[in-house]
Amino acid sequence: MAVYVTDGNFASEVLQSDVPVLVDFYADWCGPCKIIGPVVEQLAGEYEGKAKVVKLDVDTNGVTAQNYRVMSIPTLLIFKGGKVVDTIVGAVPKATLENKLKAQL
Repeated sequence: MAVYVTDGNFASEVLQSDVPVLVDFYADWCGPCKIIGPVVEQLAGEYEGKAKVVKLDVDTNGVTAQNYRVMSIPTLLIFKGGKVVDTIVGAVPKATLENKLKAQL
């Protein structure tokens, strides 16, 4: 299951992670976010132990969203070694997300 992160624990959960991290920037009111949400949850289960999958609500954690220039949602960023290594914007097929995540393992 995806972990929910906040502005307060983003650094410890994402930037300091020793495995790649897929961050789903979302909002509860966002239609495309609801479409991609179950896919993000599936990946969280399938990659447990190999990668981390987290969700960040942009409405309640605006500082982090602003720091990474998240202009539209859903935006998914893949972090490795504390740096953004890939960006996906919009509701994309599971295979697209999976291929981008696999490339960072």
